[in-house]
Amino acid sequence: MNHRTCALLSALAFAPYALAQAQGTPPAAIPTPLQGVVVFGKTAPDPVRKDIATEQAATPGAVTVVDGNELRQRNVTSLADALRYVPGLFVASGSTGDSSFYSSRGSNLDATNYDGNGIKLLIDGLPVTGADGNNHNRDVDPLSARYAVVARGANALTYGASTLGGAIDFITPTARDGAVNEVLLNGGSQGQRQARGTLGGVMGAVDGLITVEGKHSDGYRAHQRQRRSAVYANAGWQVDGSLQSRFYLSAIDNQQQLPGALTRQEWADDARQAQPAAAAGDYQYNVKTWRLANKTTWQIDADSKLMAGLSYEAQTLFHPIVYSPPYFSLLIDTEQRNAGAMLRYERRVGLHDLLLGLNYARMTVKGSNDSYTPHRAEQTPFTLVDNRADSLELFAMDRWQFATDWTAVYGAQVVHSRREIRNTSLPTGVLLNPKGDYDAVNPRVGLIRQWTPDVQWFANLSRLYEAPTTFELQDDARGDGSALKAMKGLVAEIGTRGAHSTGRHRWHWETALYYGRLRDEILSRDDPDAPGTSLSMNAGRTIHAGVEALVGASLAVDDAGTHRIEPLVNLTLNHFKFRGDRVYGDGDLPAAPRYALKGELLYRHASGFFAGPTLDLIGRRWADFSNTYRVDAYTLWGLRAGLSGQGWEAYVEGRNLADKAHVSQFSVRDKAAAGDAILTPGAPRSVYVGARLTF
Repeated sequence: MNHRTCALLSALAFAPYALAQAQGTPPAAIPTPLQGVVVFGKTAPDPVRKDIATEQAATPGAVTVVDGNELRQRNVTSLADALRYVPGLFVASGSTGDSSFYSSRGSNLDATNYDGNGIKLLIDGLPVTGADGNNHNRDVDPLSARYAVVARGANALTYGASTLGGAIDFITPTARDGAVNEVLLNGGSQGQRQARGTLGGVMGAVDGLITVEGKHSDGYRAHQRQRRSAVYANAGWQVDGSLQSRFYLSAIDNQQQLPGALTRQEWADDARQAQPAAAAGDYQYNVKTWRLANKTTWQIDADSKLMAGLSYEAQTLFHPIVYSPPYFSLLIDTEQRNAGAMLRYERRVGLHDLLLGLNYARMTVKGSNDSYTPHRAEQTPFTLVDNRADSLELFAMDRWQFATDWTAVYGAQVVHSRREIRNTSLPTGVLLNPKGDYDAVNPRVGLIRQWTPDVQWFANLSRLYEAPTTFELQDDARGDGSALKAMKGLVAEIGTRGAHSTGRHRWHWETALYYGRLRDEILSRDDPDAPGTSLSMNAGRTIHAGVEALVGASLAVDDAGTHRIEPLVNLTLNHFKFRGDRVYGDGDLPAAPRYALKGELLYRHASGFFAGPTLDLIGRRWADFSNTYRVDAYTLWGLRAGLSGQGWEAYVEGRNLADKAHVSQFSVRDKAAAGDAILTPGAPRSVYVGARLTF
């Protein structure tokens, strides 16, 4: 990234902030929280939103809040849909339902569709990511969240995380917090049909809420059908004015066919076809999950609060993924169990807001890797799997308002984690047993300048740290039983966020410019001898840098504000490279595009009608570490419209209306050949309709 590029990106990142200053807004004496919160959708006074706004405003780095109500105005069936307007994230869905590839600030830039590491996923502050950092079996439903808080990179220290990509916390709706009874219906292209109903109520000190969901899709390719059913429930007990406890229960059954990857020629000939091996081998991704959790909050006094939580989750995975007779077939048949605990103590002492936290997680994976014959019950185990991981995170933070409009934020995370693989080959009795302990102290220091009640700028310097997942450990490219090293590095970040009003017009923005240097980044590439599996390695030195910007507005066309134009643009510029690598030199890291722009331009009427175009501009990507196989850039455009009334709203959405052939995601090789089957086509022209009824 040369000096001219850096200057241009910095100017772009801080343009909204400069605009606010140019209009002569005087400094304010209020450091936090922001009065205008950068949240999509309507503002509503509720305690959950207030807590999130305070947390966002008190973080010296990039944090985005996604409003669950906004998601109900468009077609959302996956994390790729839900996180569309979160800068810094690249999320692509190349299959139906839950199979999304996501990367935050360059995390997970390797054999995509595998363990999905680098981002810690939580529900109400309790982990759903495995104790080893993998999201391989994750099936978080975005429509079951009231809000989602996306803290990118080291800004996730508030949650005890130090991963490269940060953390996403999905906040559950409750009847006590005003969640409404509703019915959601949607359907459209590729046989998509989805229905969900939510019912809840409050009786004195007790409240409860339950959601039942059913979803079906035939997919836009052969052998891509999905069937999913789920139940989400929570019940709370308000013991008294200072103590409350809530239980959460969910059960999900996701049955999903996998169409496999195509060669470049197959993709050009017919992007709707399935990979021959996927159809012949009946590739599937079937996950059954149940989860039970509890979170208890004690408001000790006006200045202190204690939160404690426990969670337990069990998953079964049935995953035929490789079929190349008569030589090799692979069906993963395992059960994964995750237990988690969380403890947080918050206290205000004078000008200091103190946070002390503890996270503990333990995971076991038991089962077998089998050879199999498609469409038959026979499975022949060839490897017994007995993997385990645990992780202890202790973290402390102080937010010190040392002067009017200035807040220093500093703290550290102490992590101790352990990984152990016990894979026993049944034909030979050989035990593969890589294991390792990973310990680190990860400090962070940041600064927040409150320019006005609605405008901030921030800066931070943080240490990143991430231990390998069990998948990475068992698939070490060296194959000698030794353990991979943990990734570590430093990242610096500056940015601004806020909202600004000029008469009838309103603007909001959040922008960040970051630069990080890493050592021992864990990367994986497809194993050419066993497609669908990967080989992992520690890279030497890498650079992760970029610009993240989300800018939106609501501009009145008439004096009364009856007619409004509302643009929204999410722009991410990426600079991910090797740094003097002995094999790859200063080449680009694969998988992430150089730029990604997603936006819309809506007309809104005070009656509740809206309509306008959407746009996706995705830059070129490399599909191999050697930078020899390029996946071209693409442009997609669509339209969406909706209408709302008392107790109801409806929408229609068209995507890729020009029916542009494009590649959504792909597997990564060391040096990919033209005939390698690594490409996953993106969705063709599609139209969806949906409705929401509240009562």
